[in-house]
Amino acid sequence: MTSSEKEKALPMNDNHMMESNGVPPKPGADGGDENQERGNWSNHVEFMMSCVSYAVGLGNVWRFPYLCYSNGGGAFLIPYCIMLAFAGIPLFFLELSFGQYTSSGPISVWRSVPMLKGVGYGMVVCSGLVAIYYNVIITYTIFYMFKSMTIYQLPWVGCHHEWNTPYCSELVEECFANNGIMTANNTCVPMENLNEEQLASYNITATTAGNSTFFTHNYTDPLAHERVRPSEEYYRNGVLHDSGDISKSGYVIWQLALCLLLAWALEFVCLAKGVKSSGKVVYFTAIFPYCVLFILLIRGLTLPGSIEGIKFFITPRWELLTTPKVWKDAAVQIFYSLSVSWGGLITLSSYNTFKNNCYRDALIVPVLNCATSIFAGFVIFSILGFMAHELKKEVGEVVAEQFGLAFIAYPEAIARLPISPLWAFLFFFMLITLGLGSQLCIVETVITSITDNFPRLRNKKIFVLGGFCTISFLLGLNCVTQAGSYWVVLMDKYAADFALLIYGLCECVGLAWIYGVRRFINDIRTMCGNRVVEQPFFKWFPLNWCALTPAILSFVLLFNWISWENPTAGDYEFPGWAHGFGWMMIMTSLIWIPLNMLFEFIRADGSPMERLKQMTKPTPDWGPALLAHRREAYDVHKQYGTELGGALDPHSEKSQPPVDYSVKYVPAKLDESDMA
Repeated sequence: MTSSEKEKALPMNDNHMMESNGVPPKPGADGGDENQERGNWSNHVEFMMSCVSYAVGLGNVWRFPYLCYSNGGGAFLIPYCIMLAFAGIPLFFLELSFGQYTSSGPISVWRSVPMLKGVGYGMVVCSGLVAIYYNVIITYTIFYMFKSMTIYQLPWVGCHHEWNTPYCSELVEECFANNGIMTANNTCVPMENLNEEQLASYNITATTAGNSTFFTHNYTDPLAHERVRPSEEYYRNGVLHDSGDISKSGYVIWQLALCLLLAWALEFVCLAKGVKSSGKVVYFTAIFPYCVLFILLIRGLTLPGSIEGIKFFITPRWELLTTPKVWKDAAVQIFYSLSVSWGGLITLSSYNTFKNNCYRDALIVPVLNCATSIFAGFVIFSILGFMAHELKKEVGEVVAEQFGLAFIAYPEAIARLPISPLWAFLFFFMLITLGLGSQLCIVETVITSITDNFPRLRNKKIFVLGGFCTISFLLGLNCVTQAGSYWVVLMDKYAADFALLIYGLCECVGLAWIYGVRRFINDIRTMCGNRVVEQPFFKWFPLNWCALTPAILSFVLLFNWISWENPTAGDYEFPGWAHGFGWMMIMTSLIWIPLNMLFEFIRADGSPMERLKQMTKPTPDWGPALLAHRREAYDVHKQYGTELGGALDPHSEKSQPPVDYSVKYVPAKLDESDMA
């Protein structure tokens, strides 16, 4: 083949110029993006920061500490680390390799196994649903942050605001401070106005009848079970305007609506230029939370009672390890914490350069993420220990789950710190950056999937982004009504529950069993080189992809279904129609799997067996985006006894490689920094 013929064989979106010897120049050698059609990260640090920002989210701050406390304290770290090794890291590496090899989003990557393309559609639908309600949670943090910008008392302190009720708990303390007690009819009565019989009914004695010295250590508030903390009343009545029923939407809370609009506007600006703009934002969203957590930890450790809070957090209760629920919670937390099976990791890695060492990345980010969860636990419980000390309660009595920890317990604890508005502002600003980092990747997943499937929209990506943000904002308005908090909980419980486990199981089955684990390993070999693939520890990953991870996910799914209980919002039980709506959300993401299988079967040719074979065979355009990398991949597969997935040149009429091709396989050479 002559040089001119070779030049004609190259597609225009690969390399536009030829070197003098007829070999295509190294992609990106001109200093621009390697993949000029889709773009790449400006540098590897931006990708790592994006992965950290995506994986480390709000759940690290409020979900993990509660799970650790309720599932055995320090003993919970045993199943947690086991699930990290057997499910978290293997799936994390699988998704990074999957997206990087083909430079495609979560839908287009399934050209490797067309029958499972519905998994990609499901991931995108799931991400779209989560983006709607997750931004509402960010809305709450924005609202709290603005309310923290005061030189006076924080609004969730005290019982004399318009949102407080007669059952506000601090009224009891105020009554006591004025030498009175709260009676059974919820009125504050000076103790000196009560006779001896009345005092005895409240377990109060006086040194002398009529004397103002009283012994109140045995006094119990007769309405203690109805008391509500000021921070909870502020959250329920001052922020959410809670109607008490998901069926009673009431009105849109305009303050929250404006904060929701601000949240979507921020995300639009951050993603307007794709990974080029979001890559710069994540420097802040990934690093700033660690700075605030460190500051809060130092401050927390200086407070009385903090050590008791930390002991409460880490003290192991070994007997709970025999409970299956503990192992299920560990697996689910790892799954959600690392953000696997959402499609986001595939999207982020698709903007990597082809030779990026994704093996190293897959070891660093999950470990850092889990270490962050443990670190956040120390921060949270040091402050809660102080709060328990101030309230003269046990730490377990002030611990709340998820939203309660973020918007009730922790704000109340911060309010007891000196210069409380400053600490409140830092805490909620940190929550905003944590949430925003994850939300940017969720939205980018949806937008990338749309533009990958409709390439003509790539030049109009900003309009696609604007349309998605606008539609999501309008749909999210239902979540900032008086019943909005119930919709947030309902979507949180249903939209991304066991569907993610099914996607992870399909990924393992599709790539390890159908596409072929040996073929997938050689795909990784092309990107990372022999030095990575031939490491002894590398063999751990194929073993998990083929057997261990699918087995664990199957166990968690089975246990989840066997022990299934209808979700609730605290003590509130959703009506039947709400559960029906929840199952509809699950089905809108899962239904794509059987629908796509049916579609692929119908459009295939031949007998049923021939159709099934076509459904499991990679399409010609599957594989590396650039022709130079496809040629290199072909050599790798040929040398190591597997077949290249897809055609060597999908733009050619012939799917078979030409006899004479220029690029020969040379094992990838990685810099010392790449292997660090």
